[in-house]
Amino acid sequence: MFEGFTSLEIETGATQIFARRAGSGPPVLLLHGFPETHAMWREIAPRLAATNTVVCADLRGYGRSGCPASTADHAPYSKRAFAADMLALMDRLGFASFAVVGHDRGGRVAQRMALDATGKVDALAVLDVIPVSEVWDHADDRLALAFWPWSLLAQPSPLPETILIRCGEALVVDAAANWGSGNAFAADVQREYADMLHDAAHAHAICEEYRAAASIDRDHDRLDQEAGRKIACPTLALWSAAGPLSKWYESEGGPLAIWRRWSADVRGRPVEGGHFFPEERPKETAEALSTFLRKPNG
Repeated sequence: MFEGFTSLEIETGATQIFARRAGSGPPVLLLHGFPETHAMWREIAPRLAATNTVVCADLRGYGRSGCPASTADHAPYSKRAFAADMLALMDRLGFASFAVVGHDRGGRVAQRMALDATGKVDALAVLDVIPVSEVWDHADDRLALAFWPWSLLAQPSPLPETILIRCGEALVVDAAANWGSGNAFAADVQREYADMLHDAAHAHAICEEYRAAASIDRDHDRLDQEAGRKIACPTLALWSAAGPLSKWYESEGGPLAIWRRWSADVRGRPVEGGHFFPEERPKETAEALSTFLRKPNG
């Protein structure tokens, strides 16, 4: 995987971030979700590197990145802390501004980057995701049953950590099968994701991120909404045509209408595949992203 990419380990001041880099042209940062690592971009990143400088990073607490100590309010695992890591990473690499693409948890980190660092983020793409506060504001039995990490992993330590450590492989298999992309993970990639969950430090860090999503992240989102802050850069929202985002939020006008409450310039559409469509349909996903990155304003 990632032939021709350079491996990087960057100290951000708060932790160490692992990333890969290749290509030339306008920079774009790719951020993964749960239970993935930067490996989710293995077939998309080389395609984008034909026209862009591509950076794929492991979020703090995931993959080969560090797992800094947390606090009672979970702030070190808030999306704001994750965003600060990524802003520091891109600054260390010499990029004054750049595009960001995020899937799942990474989409919300990308959202936070665009809100907290206006002028740094030139374009934003969010894949199969809506903001944290919107998820919780519309949460019901469907979320609790279909996307169990939201409630399970936010429970107090050590129960969810114990489940991840002991059942990591089963959880990865379940996520792929039940979130609509049963064939998305190749065997070696599935093992990489499961090995991460089996590690105690990573398991705790990932649970802390879900605890932050249930608490401090919602506060940060709410303050943005109360202040009328919006994402200023062009925004692309893509979501699974077969997944919950296409069905659960119809009364709200769908995911695009939700993102229009957060972004001054947003467009988007459903795409074929399940929640992990970037891994299931990398060619189609890369083409959609390339089109947007070439002309984010049009």
